[in-house]
Amino acid sequence: MNHIIIQKSDGSAESHLDNLRVLFEKLEIPFKKGNSVGVKIHWGELGNHSYLSPMYTAAIVSWLRTRDISPLVFDTTVLYSGGRRTGEDALKTAHDHGFTEKFLGCPVIIADGMDGRSVIDIEARYKHFEHVQVADIVRKCDGFIIFSHFKGHLGAGFGGCIKNISMGFASRAQKQRMHADAHPVLQKKLCTRCGTCADICPAGAITITPPDFPEFNLAACLGCAQCIALCPEVALKIFWNADNRVFLERLVETAAAVWKHIHDKTICINALIKVTTDCDCLPGDHSIIAPDTGFIGGTHPIAVDKESVRQVGGAIITQAHPSIPWDHQFSYAHEIGFDDDHK
Repeated sequence: MNHIIIQKSDGSAESHLDNLRVLFEKLEIPFKKGNSVGVKIHWGELGNHSYLSPMYTAAIVSWLRTRDISPLVFDTTVLYSGGRRTGEDALKTAHDHGFTEKFLGCPVIIADGMDGRSVIDIEARYKHFEHVQVADIVRKCDGFIIFSHFKGHLGAGFGGCIKNISMGFASRAQKQRMHADAHPVLQKKLCTRCGTCADICPAGAITITPPDFPEFNLAACLGCAQCIALCPEVALKIFWNADNRVFLERLVETAAAVWKHIHDKTICINALIKVTTDCDCLPGDHSIIAPDTGFIGGTHPIAVDKESVRQVGGAIITQAHPSIPWDHQFSYAHEIGFDDDHK
């Protein structure tokens, strides 16, 4: 049975911390003394202002250490330019945002390696992926805590535990495979030809020669959607070569494949604090779309994300991202058996 704990918290940061500690005591813990436990977090993109404070991660680390468990905190590198594309840049961003070994009390690592090559292929056997490529940390730790900031997301509608496992464990190659069908479409009536899209494209797939409009080399496009997310005039939108549900299915399949390896040694915690329109992957300020609720903890990512959506309200997510069929994450997870206790 999928166990869910709802720990309400709508007060100060101190109140949130107190309630997170209460949640720990209510959860079914699969770890033993001497275990090595990886804490999967997202420390925010360089320039992002909505990522969760490192004090929450520090509280998790402290709780593990008091039980003679050895924690480490990790994330993986990303496709797009910015502060997390390389291992070196990612650790610097973590440091700048306060996620340091000194403050947290444990190592902070890049799980796919400083060169992005500490990866393995694991079996998936789903419609889109026979195998998925993920950080080899899936085989190195005795257990995991998936600590996710629940919020909106440009491509998935919402980002929570499913996305934190999927994109969070995936190699850069696997991230590319999940994004492969998404390309930018220019709305010329909104474009000011500022050149931002060309400046930030990690693949050099966008060129602009004033006074012309930008040109897009879709053959070189990574599908990372960074240009869409950061266009100051909102002049770009996503064009999906396939049904946009395909991205959601790939996201779910990658998470499901990882879950097969870690399901019996993992707990999931979503923080419903600073619930913003968009992901912590994007720099800048993002609008708050729901009041703080607290924390949702459990033994399965689908159950934890479903309850998080229920607490925030599906209508709020739809309003933030009306073109994204976000609930397909749940229906497809059911279709492939990912919402079962042991899958």
